[in-house]
Amino acid sequence: MISLVEAERKAIEFIAEEWELSDQDKELFTVENSRKIDDRWWYIVEVTVNNLPDKWVMQVYDDGECDPCYTFVSPFSETEILADLDKIPEKLALVLQQERTGHI
Repeated sequence: MISLVEAERKAIEFIAEEWELSDQDKELFTVENSRKIDDRWWYIVEVTVNNLPDKWVMQVYDDGECDPCYTFVSPFSETEILADLDKIPEKLALVLQQERTGHI
């Protein structure tokens, strides 16, 4: 079984690989919250991009695999899809724009 810290790392790695992000972009991710699910063999990990309210909510299993059916949550409305994206690298901004567009 992996540790909580390992589950957090795996969640960030999954997002970075899923979106083909650079190591530099990956460094902008932070874990907002994480926890082991009682009596289960998996963790819930919430990953954000520094200083933005958007987040990916992921399940990471005890073997280190991430459920590919993650949840993306954003407080921005359809008219605010580009909000605050000028503060981060272009590739990461495009990822957030696509996630925001798909989850309105």
